[in-house]
Amino acid sequence: MSRIVLHHVPQSRSQRVLWLLYELGIDFDVRVWPFDKTLRSDDFLALNPAGRVPALEMDGRSYWEAGAIIEILCERFGRLGRTPGDAERADWLIWLHFAETISQHSAALTQSHIMLRDPSMRSPVVMKLEAARVGKCFDAIDARLTGDWLLSEFSAADVAVGQAVMMARRFHRIGDRPRMAAWFARIEARDAWQRANDETGLYSQEFYEVPDV
Repeated sequence: MSRIVLHHVPQSRSQRVLWLLYELGIDFDVRVWPFDKTLRSDDFLALNPAGRVPALEMDGRSYWEAGAIIEILCERFGRLGRTPGDAERADWLIWLHFAETISQHSAALTQSHIMLRDPSMRSPVVMKLEAARVGKCFDAIDARLTGDWLLSEFSAADVAVGQAVMMARRFHRIGDRPRMAAWFARIEARDAWQRANDETGLYSQEFYEVPDV
């Protein structure tokens, strides 16, 4: 098998793949890209035609879309997934892909708070709605957690949702959700999380307040 290479932008969806690779304990390389027009270059578009991260080089080809990459890696290395026929397979898939529901709201808020630098281009109403939708996602996580992890044991579903929460909590605090807060504390204590957690990247603030409407 050829060397695995992850194409990564710090504090983006590719962080969940970086974290998973550390959890799997396999050898890989990382190529860090800036969050700019170089992602639209011919070199990068050959890896991901959408011009977005992550992209993963493995087996002489490129894979893209974070959820798909996570499924492929779990199947390949036989860890942190749930195989067809497993009693937790459906729930694993649901929570793995629920990370994208959270991330779409975070992406809208990131666009509004960070990318639209002119306040006149922002919609406070939309920002407030998106932050509230993040809160609904957090409620779903808190309601799900009856044990330490989203399933009976730690899995890639915790990786995907945990990284999505890492981004989303910049726009909506975990607050009075004790089971979710304890779950996230367990995530932050994991060695692989600490290795993957980027200190710098898209965000310059720990929290972005919702503007008054």
